[in-house]
Amino acid sequence: MTLAIFCIFIAAIMPIVCAGLAKRGRFGVPRKEGGFDNLDPRGWLERQEGWRKWANNAQANCWEALPFFGLAVLSTHVLAGASAWVNGLAVLFIVLRCVFVYLYVTGRQLARSGVWTLAFFVNIAIFFYPVLRG
Repeated sequence: MTLAIFCIFIAAIMPIVCAGLAKRGRFGVPRKEGGFDNLDPRGWLERQEGWRKWANNAQANCWEALPFFGLAVLSTHVLAGASAWVNGLAVLFIVLRCVFVYLYVTGRQLARSGVWTLAFFVNIAIFFYPVLRG
């Protein structure tokens, strides 16, 4: 297993971590007092505000980013084989996505959008690595 493929696993765990952030501190609190509602978890998350809502939004964005990242890494491995360059780009993608989540949860939308864009271009670079490698 290459580092880049292991990064797919990390990217797959990120949405779960974001969901945990959104629900943090609300387990064990009665529903009537605003505690997490496991009978209607999506409805409960939709009613949240501030950082909890942003953590849930980050979760959705992480799920959205996962297919393209996984496809980019796997297709590059199939077409060009394992590469230290792709491993480095995959790690950079994960680091940028972690920063993205942090900026999302802390309400820094302008910086968040910039980091999202950087991560997107890193993903494009991974995808086109076999072509760029020549």
